[in-house]
Amino acid sequence: MMPSATHLVLIPSYNTGPRLLETVREALGFWQPVLVVVDGSDDGSERAVVELARTDSNLRVLLLPRNGGKGAAVLTGAEAAQRDGFTHALVMDADGQHPADRIADFMQTSLEAPAALVLGRPVFGPEAPLVRLKGRQISVNLVRWEIFGRGIDDPLFGFRVYPLAPLIRVLRRTGGARRYDFDPEVAVRLFWAGTPTLNRPAACRYLSRAEGGVSHFHYFRDNVRMVWLHTRLITELVFWRWFGVWRLRRAIPS
Repeated sequence: MMPSATHLVLIPSYNTGPRLLETVREALGFWQPVLVVVDGSDDGSERAVVELARTDSNLRVLLLPRNGGKGAAVLTGAEAAQRDGFTHALVMDADGQHPADRIADFMQTSLEAPAALVLGRPVFGPEAPLVRLKGRQISVNLVRWEIFGRGIDDPLFGFRVYPLAPLIRVLRRTGGARRYDFDPEVAVRLFWAGTPTLNRPAACRYLSRAEGGVSHFHYFRDNVRMVWLHTRLITELVFWRWFGVWRLRRAIPS
């Protein structure tokens, strides 16, 4: 496999445990290069990946001194990738939920439509918690209101190929989108900025603890964060962006 000079896989990680190394190896098996951003982990999970990077030139690891959240880690990785000449990054979670075997297909879609944000549409298995599925539907409906229709099939699913220049521009212009609010906020703001969207199906696994699954989702804290996110986006839409979003929506072929 020849490493790509334009598209890389970007994996942010915080205290993912042994699953991190497995995810990185899976990603390397389907695409190269891979960039891992360790977001202030203190569980030692980065050590095996750092060791692997010493023998695999297609793997790079950035170690951040403190935890800043997924969005902050993605921004750090995106800026580093752009400095190295890359134009796109497929972001996937480190915990094994996202399908490494779909990386090449998503990258090919991006290569054919380089201006687009390529979004994963999750296909859930029977193990997916019902409460999480119900919560996702609320987010889907709110985002459809915020962009006046369809275009972002699932705002919470983080398996995506981002064009780096607009991603970095959007993140630098907002103080939000740094933690659990990253995936929905950045998708909406990229849409508002005129970035085309393409949605593609991808399996989503909920791994048990016995399988190495790790979740840092906190129901109260992160749901409050999501309520505040959509309050901010809707307020901005109503008082500032509605006309621009309406014009964007009219320009999209039906």
